[in-house]
Amino acid sequence: MLMCGLSNWDIAGRKAPPKGVKVNIGRSLWTPHTFKNLNGSRVKIIASGPAASHSVIVTEDDRCLVFGRNDKGQLGLGDTKRRDDPTEVEALKGHTVIGAACGRGHTLFLTSRGLVFGAGDNKLGQCGVGKTDPMILTATRLKYSGPPIVKVRCGADFSMILDIKGGLYSFGCPEYGALGHNTDGKYFITSTKLAFHFEKAPKRILVYVERSKDGHVTPIDDVEIADFSCGYNHTVAIDSKNRAYSWGFGGFGRLGHNEQRDELVPRLIKFLEPPNRGVKAVSCGSTFSIVLNVHGSVLLFGQSKRTGEANMYPKPIQDLSGWDIRCIACSQTSVVVAADDSVIAWGCSPTFGELGFGEMRKSSTTPMEVKALEGLYITSVTCGLSHTLMICRDESEEEKAKIAKLQEYSV
Repeated sequence: MLMCGLSNWDIAGRKAPPKGVKVNIGRSLWTPHTFKNLNGSRVKIIASGPAASHSVIVTEDDRCLVFGRNDKGQLGLGDTKRRDDPTEVEALKGHTVIGAACGRGHTLFLTSRGLVFGAGDNKLGQCGVGKTDPMILTATRLKYSGPPIVKVRCGADFSMILDIKGGLYSFGCPEYGALGHNTDGKYFITSTKLAFHFEKAPKRILVYVERSKDGHVTPIDDVEIADFSCGYNHTVAIDSKNRAYSWGFGGFGRLGHNEQRDELVPRLIKFLEPPNRGVKAVSCGSTFSIVLNVHGSVLLFGQSKRTGEANMYPKPIQDLSGWDIRCIACSQTSVVVAADDSVIAWGCSPTFGELGFGEMRKSSTTPMEVKALEGLYITSVTCGLSHTLMICRDESEEEKAKIAKLQEYSV
């Protein structure tokens, strides 16, 4: 496993560190480092999220390890102490973890039996355990009794799970329509005080629609979701027919409908309609979305920079044409792509090393190859708020020699 970016978890994404936090714990890793603290274990799964300052690692001997910020108990270890060394989640011993997702302050773990466990910040119900206790400190099973779950993803303060039959369920904060249940969850407690009706347990998304230019809405039948990704307050999903749907916060065009309105139910993205432009993979950042279409082209919509123009509908990223792209990971404003024997990254300043370019060139607004990883085959990549994790193939002696040249990270 390789890591680059900010390793002081408590200050990531914050203007000033919280009281009592020592600012000098952890540093910025400007180039990819090998991760020393795994006792020689090989890694098969890595997970983080665009709003997360914590990560999940699953090793080949089926240990589920967590590290990073833990102020809300999001590591599921029973306390709120931050972890710099990957630490095994005791509550998940005896389970084989096959997937995980990280929100701003909560985490979901998916097991091989299709069970999901949640931990961390739960004031808005985002752990899905059926109640709104402020924190779930130990990884706890979700209040869900449907078909086995095959995928989990987290927005900043909401969560989504996908069952084996293609049914999508959401829970947590419904603001902007992020849960896809045709409501933003707002109600008035008093004439001036506004509150939200949080979804405390997984609730299935039932309606998928197509909206014509004159505003006419038609429901779409028999939608089986195959893949999906969550930004801070929005979601993009792909069904078994390669159609893409989006819903939630519409600002900056991140939903791809050429307008900025919020969508309260999943709406078909007309610009990505098959057969000519079907979608096979999706990855959402904080305020933007990236899709890989069936022809191998990468399209971006929304705003991936902190300033400047936004793409109101999907536009191809020309710099990536001709690459065979395996996986795409998005952070707050940074994007990291594994393609062929290279890693391509870009993101606007300020960055903290998550792009892996080195200390001389910290950021780039256009896609650039990460020189330190040239000739290495990255099989998986995930981005947190200001850090990137990668799994690198080490089958040949040549690959092992190249990896051995990288710097080591130890706390």
